Amino acid sequence: MPTTALPDGRRPRVHFVSLGCARNRVDAEHMLGITQADGFDLLPEPEGADAVVVNTCSFIGEAKEESVNAVLEFCQLKTEGKIKSLVVTGCLAQRYVEELGTEIPEVDHFLGTSDYTRIADVLRNDLQLDRDDEGPAPERNLVTSDLRFLARYDLPRVNTLHSASAYLKISEGCDNDCAFCIIPKLRGKQRSRTMDDLVREAEGLARNGVKELTLIAEDLTAYGHDLPGRPNLGDLLRALGTVKDIRWIRCMYAYPRTFKENLVSAFTEVPNVLPYIDIPVQHASNRMLKAMKRGRDQERLREIMLNLRAKVPNLVLRSTVIVGFPGETEEDFAELVDFVEELRFERLGCFKYSDEENTAAINLPDRLPAKTKRSRWEKLMRRQRKISRAQQEALIGTVHECLVEGPSPESELLLQGRLWSQAPEIDGVTYISSPEPLKVGDIVKVRITQAHDYDVVGEVVEDPATPALPWGR
Repeated sequence: MPTTALPDGRRPRVHFVSLGCARNRVDAEHMLGITQADGFDLLPEPEGADAVVVNTCSFIGEAKEESVNAVLEFCQLKTEGKIKSLVVTGCLAQRYVEELGTEIPEVDHFLGTSDYTRIADVLRNDLQLDRDDEGPAPERNLVTSDLRFLARYDLPRVNTLHSASAYLKISEGCDNDCAFCIIPKLRGKQRSRTMDDLVREAEGLARNGVKELTLIAEDLTAYGHDLPGRPNLGDLLRALGTVKDIRWIRCMYAYPRTFKENLVSAFTEVPNVLPYIDIPVQHASNRMLKAMKRGRDQERLREIMLNLRAKVPNLVLRSTVIVGFPGETEEDFAELVDFVEELRFERLGCFKYSDEENTAAINLPDRLPAKTKRSRWEKLMRRQRKISRAQQEALIGTVHECLVEGPSPESELLLQGRLWSQAPEIDGVTYISSPEPLKVGDIVKVRITQAHDYDVVGEVVEDPATPALPWGR
C-alpha cells in the first residue's frame, strides 16, 4: 500500500465540486470513493484543501459558462499557493481539452468522461506521494476518445445525496442522434450494465441505509438492447424490486420510444416502483420534432402519454421541452403550449435552445434572437406554473408517503422532505410539521395542508391505519 502521508505527516486533503446533471454527479461520487479509499481526506469546502477537483458540464452554453467560471475561481487559489493541485474532469474536459490546456495553464490535469478512475493517481503525482504503479508520471491530458468505460458495483463510491436516497446509473452513453445534443460525442455509444451488477449495487446501497433509488441514464428506455438476451427496463425494475429495504424506485430520463407492456405493467405490479416517470418530449410541433431528429411525432407522443395515464393509477409525468430551436415559428410554439396544456404534466422543465458546435442543429438556418427565446420560455413557464399550482392545490387534504430529508432551511419549526411524487433536486419539496421527532430517512404519512406553485406543506398523520396514495393496489 503506498503511503498517504504528506511530508508534514498529515493525510492529503481534497475538495470536489461537481456541476451539471445527476449522471455527472455519480461520476463525482465514484471519484470521491476512489480518493477516500486511497487515503485522502474529503473536505466539504476548499479551505485547507491540498487539491481541488472540478467535475464539469458542457451540455449547453450556460452550463459551460458555469463550469469555466468555477475552474477560474480555483485557478486563483492555485496562483495564490493555497492549493497544490487543480484537476478538471467531466464533459467540459472531454469536449475542450486542447483549448482549456492552452487557455488555463494553472490546471494540472484533465480527465475525460471515461478516465476519472485515474483521479487518485494524478493527485498522488501532484502532491508528490507514492503512486500505485511504477510507470511514468501521468500526462497532463488524460482525455481519451475511446469512450467505453462502464462503472461496476464494486467501484468505490460516496453517496452525496442524503443517506436515504441515491442515484443508480444503469447505463452510459447514448445511441440517439438528436440534432441539438452533444452528449453522444462526450459519453459514447450506449453501454448497459448487467442486471446482476445493478442489483448488487442496489443491495449495497440498501445496506448503507438507502431507501429510495432514482434510476438514471442518458436513455433509460434503451436499457439492455446491447446486452445478451436483450433484457429491458421492465425486467430491470422487477429485479430491483426484490432488493430488501428499497422502498421507492423512480425512473428518470426515459426517451419516448416504445413502452412495451412489460414496462408499463411494472409500474403497477412491482410494489416499490413509483408511478413516476420522466419522459423528455422536447417539442410537440411535428416540424420541430423532425428538425430535432427526435424520431417521434406529436401523435405518437400523445399516444404514449395517454396510454400510461390510462394504465398507471396516480401517475406523475415529468417532461422537458426546448423553446427557440432554429426555425421555430409562432405556430410551432403555439402547438407546444397547447400540448403542455392538454397533457398537464405534473412536472415540466424548459430549456432555451443553445447553439452547440459539432451538433446537427448548428448548421440549421433561421436562428431566433435571445429575446424571442426568453419571451417564449417565460410564457410557457407561466402556463406550467398555473398547471402546477392547480395540481398542488388539489392535493390539499390528501395523504401521501413522504421521505424526511432533514431540518427545513425555511423554519426551525419544520422539517423538509419529499413526497413520493417529488424527485430529488429537480422537483419541489414538502415542509413537514410533526408532533414527534423524526430522523433523516424516515418515510412517514403526511396530510397536505397548504400548497404553493411547486412546494407543499403537510402534517404527519399519527394514525398508522390512515391510507396513503399513490398505490391503491
